[in-house]
Amino acid sequence: MLDFATPLGKILKAALDLAAEMPWQDVTLVQIAERAGLTLADVRAHAVSKTHVLAKLLRAVDDEVLRAAPKPQPGASRRDALFEVIMVRFDLLQPYKAALRSIDKSGAADFSLAAPYLASQHWMLQTAGIGTEGPLGRARIAGLAVAYAQTYRVWLGDDDPGLGKTMAALDRVLRRGENAMLSVEETCNRVGGMMRTLGKMGRGAMRAACESRKSDTAAPPPPAPDAGPGPMPGEPVRP
Repeated sequence: MLDFATPLGKILKAALDLAAEMPWQDVTLVQIAERAGLTLADVRAHAVSKTHVLAKLLRAVDDEVLRAAPKPQPGASRRDALFEVIMVRFDLLQPYKAALRSIDKSGAADFSLAAPYLASQHWMLQTAGIGTEGPLGRARIAGLAVAYAQTYRVWLGDDDPGLGKTMAALDRVLRRGENAMLSVEETCNRVGGMMRTLGKMGRGAMRAACESRKSDTAAPPPPAPDAGPGPMPGEPVRP
């Protein structure tokens, strides 16, 4: 459950309550402040726009997921561990589904939400014990961002208390994503192997060139044999 006791928590709760009651695009910061029992200056101290409020909401949900998600079980697949983490997130969001539907219907998300949204994918992968470092990690984050967005839309329309449609959709996209990531990992491993081989070949060629250069410059060339005095002036040069 989200913590609504702090000033930021009161702002988030007010925003969610108002979004559940009216279209999100009609909600104003003034209304959020009044519902939260705060001044507009209090709201500004935590969020300068409604988009900023949503970014804070994403961060608050991330924090709860990190606290509530179970640790990956020994022997469990990465896909199963990630499935559990994402379902914990949906369970946490369940009480606010009406508000989130209103926010979703308000139109395309502001581009500034891309960074906090991708951060959420990063932390869910980390919670599931899946690395997010380097190019491969960034590919995992991007892949999960797509998979989560697809499942989130299913979840918004899933009114079954057991979330059967959501779980089926999540299992499907994670299996598809797992197969795609395996292909990416194999490609990365092959490319990495080729680069290491080329690196070794390049270093070997460099060493050989350096050794050859050293041998060429290690000793001065021997002096030419004494061929006697040169021709006298006026004497023809004989071959």
